[in-house]
Amino acid sequence: RRQPPGRSLSRGAALAVTSPARVALVATVLNEGASIDALLASVAAQTRRPDEIVLVDGGSRDDTVVRARAWAARGLPLRVLVAPGANIARGRNLAIAATTAPLIAVTDAGVTLAPDWLERLVAPFADPTVEVVAGFFRGHPHSAFEAALAATTLPVEADIDPRRFLPSSRSVAFRRTTWQRVGGYPEWLDYCEDVVFDLALRRTGCRFVWEPRALAYFRPRPTLAAFFRQYYLYARGDGKADLWRQRHLIRYGVYLGLLPAGLWLLRRHPRAGSALLLPLMAAYLRRPYARLLPLLHGRASSWWVLAPLLPPLLRLVGDVAKMLGYPVGLAWRWQRAGAGNRRGLAPRRL
Repeated sequence: RRQPPGRSLSRGAALAVTSPARVALVATVLNEGASIDALLASVAAQTRRPDEIVLVDGGSRDDTVVRARAWAARGLPLRVLVAPGANIARGRNLAIAATTAPLIAVTDAGVTLAPDWLERLVAPFADPTVEVVAGFFRGHPHSAFEAALAATTLPVEADIDPRRFLPSSRSVAFRRTTWQRVGGYPEWLDYCEDVVFDLALRRTGCRFVWEPRALAYFRPRPTLAAFFRQYYLYARGDGKADLWRQRHLIRYGVYLGLLPAGLWLLRRHPRAGSALLLPLMAAYLRRPYARLLPLLHGRASSWWVLAPLLPPLLRLVGDVAKMLGYPVGLAWRWQRAGAGNRRGLAPRRL
């Protein structure tokens, strides 16, 4: 048989370890022609391959669908559904509804999966009381900028409290009955939909298991503008869903109150101002720099020069994007609440 572009189907993958329950893998894609082959190659190389794979394309204008269907023609149990205009939540629900397996694994466009990702992700379901398995993710930077961005924005295993961790839908699995019980992903929300889905699962008392070895690798945004847009949209989603209100209020308080006061004090009384601002800045940047060092290991000297300069800028840009996006989401929510009150359908707080 002809092999798909980018990577051949290994014999080991073809003889993958079987699971006691069938597993469906779902993802949404949009204009992922440059990355879809890497994702599907990593699926083909899994030690435990999925029994079903469904991708929902939201209306790509490139060759995403053609490339994905080429993998189906060469052996992956893959179907591609095209749903122009569908947001991520709608796409995931369509994909899950198109499958029959009792276990659902979810990943995202633009990632590659560790070879044992699915095997590790579904193993805990051998215990019938487990309903959700939270995998993990790591940055796979292609430049010094992306390394700095990964260090600034992505947690590492040591940062995680498994009891409170809300899994990203880059790397998560759950039972079909669990998805049905909470009504699926929230299709009214265009960003942060996986957080709202996770919180719904928590409210129903689902038992979560954390499996940090079920790793998905993804490339951070390649430019400052793309990063700004990403965090603006995330914060807008927070506002729409009324998420993390206290965190956002603290951010406004720091930037609109504490920081101006500190700068005024620095100008009038440099020693006192330094004593206030420098410890705060060090605390705010400590984790990004601690995460950055492992990402620079073995990299070119130019990465070592450029990447350490970027975390302060990235923190600032990310915070500004959040402060701009959050009130836009809140305004949308208040508008919706007003319309809902008139119809008796006001949204509740999550």
